[in-house]
Amino acid sequence: MSGVDEQDWDRLRTELDASGAALAPGLLTAERCRELSSLYDDPTRFRSTVVMARHGYGRGEYRYFAYPLPPLVAELRERSYALLAPLANEWHERLRLDTRFPPTHAEFLQRCHEAGQTRPTPLVLRYGAGDYNCLHQDLYGEHVFPLQLAVLLSRPGEDFQGGELVFTEQRPRMQSRALVFTPKQGDAVLFTVRHRPALGTRGYHRVQMRHGVSRIHSGQRHTLGVIFHDAA
Repeated sequence: MSGVDEQDWDRLRTELDASGAALAPGLLTAERCRELSSLYDDPTRFRSTVVMARHGYGRGEYRYFAYPLPPLVAELRERSYALLAPLANEWHERLRLDTRFPPTHAEFLQRCHEAGQTRPTPLVLRYGAGDYNCLHQDLYGEHVFPLQLAVLLSRPGEDFQGGELVFTEQRPRMQSRALVFTPKQGDAVLFTVRHRPALGTRGYHRVQMRHGVSRIHSGQRHTLGVIFHDAA
């Protein structure tokens, strides 16, 4: 159903380790992207809608899926988690954090649900002309998986103009660094939720990261967001 198994996961993990973000080209076909985009107009598939301007998040809106998730979204979440969990555990070990992540997403979700984080977090975001997403972190409770992914469902240059995916990296005692991605339809960007380890002169330290979307100049942009922890 998805291109998870066709990705070079060694490269992706290396790039995530080095910069906190990595591009996975062609994760979904154009047909799958259109299918997911079309779900946005069916409110019965979602548990809530957020109008970003009402909360100071930017402009645009997004909808969180309800359980059960669409099969494609559930598959992406489960299979990607299993491939990312070893890196997540390495990061926590380097940062001397006690939490370790189980090998399967079902086990991790059980941990979330036992702590009261029971609301699903995969979502579809929709932006129109003039919309944007402020820099932020997707934290929904005590249990946070340190990586997530976003899949561009629309065609840049045809469906919309602008709307780059932007990251900022806040380095201790240094100026912040920006990363910008311009994925194609079906491409995914994997990235850090909150912080990642970086090696300094005194060992590993935390580097904080935030992500957002630059202003849409014209058209409409849809994105699938896959967050691995559920919300309280």
